[in-house]
Amino acid sequence: MLKQAKGRIGRNAVLLALLEEEEEAEITAHLESLQWRYCKGKVGSMELQKIVASIETAAKRNDVVNGELYREMHALYHAVIEAMQGVTRGQVDLGDLMRTVGLRFAVVRGKPYENSEEGEWIAVALYGTIGAPIRGLEHETIGLGINHI
Repeated sequence: MLKQAKGRIGRNAVLLALLEEEEEAEITAHLESLQWRYCKGKVGSMELQKIVASIETAAKRNDVVNGELYREMHALYHAVIEAMQGVTRGQVDLGDLMRTVGLRFAVVRGKPYENSEEGEWIAVALYGTIGAPIRGLEHETIGLGINHI
């Protein structure tokens, strides 16, 4: 049983990204009880644009963000880039450096503060592997980005 933390949007995103599908029922029930929106997915690429596009598409399709609102897409973009900085150890570059990633991602949106005037925030968690584009020459990696909407 997972210990739940109401205002920990980043922790909840990381747990959702780490857990296997059969393990995630408890965390998704917790997110739904908070009335937070979320989605999960997978992406693999040597190109940052494809990773960003995959996460943005999943977030739009699952109504985590409204693709018509600039502030929502802008917040999501910055959270993705911040998470990628963790994955790539600060150098958000893949293909040009002959690196590839295989990632699971989770996007969580909610109000993590007691004071509702603080508004909504979005967290993007990434977990997977990074390495040379040769199977077996990769290692685990993780990244987290959080931004206000």
